[in-house]
Amino acid sequence: MKRQDELLMPEARKEGLIVRELSGEVLVYDRDRSKAHCLNSTAALVWQYCDGKTPVSQIARTIESAINVPVDEEVVWLGVEQLNKSKLLKSTTVPNKMSGLSRRDVMKRIGLAAAVALPVVTSIIAPSAAQAANCLPSGQGCTSSAQCCSQVCSGGMCA
Repeated sequence: MKRQDELLMPEARKEGLIVRELSGEVLVYDRDRSKAHCLNSTAALVWQYCDGKTPVSQIARTIESAINVPVDEEVVWLGVEQLNKSKLLKSTTVPNKMSGLSRRDVMKRIGLAAAVALPVVTSIIAPSAAQAANCLPSGQGCTSSAQCCSQVCSGGMCA
């Protein structure tokens, strides 16, 4: 009989996202939420293999083969939980025993040597394009530095 957590197959969200791969990380911009997420290489692999058809145990084995470092299922569950909190997965239920795992907890369980393989998702709120473009060019009248593209308002003019 299969464990209940083996039946859970997380699925990555693809719609409403802009994805750019850089060396060693993946940047994901969520247009629906105006949030940008930076996934380290392990988190990116977890996200890549969350296809809704593959159990976490198999994702762990696939990532292990890809990076040639032992990857415990707990590492994948940590990544799934981070991706889920960042709204980068379609609704995924994390098993109670894995819910709330911290990187510190996982490091204690699997050892410091495997810490290099820990997934990390860093998120920030990004301004909309209209908000980002709302600045005054040099030579325009201003009342505060926040109005100026150069971030300097001197004598009532953007410098």
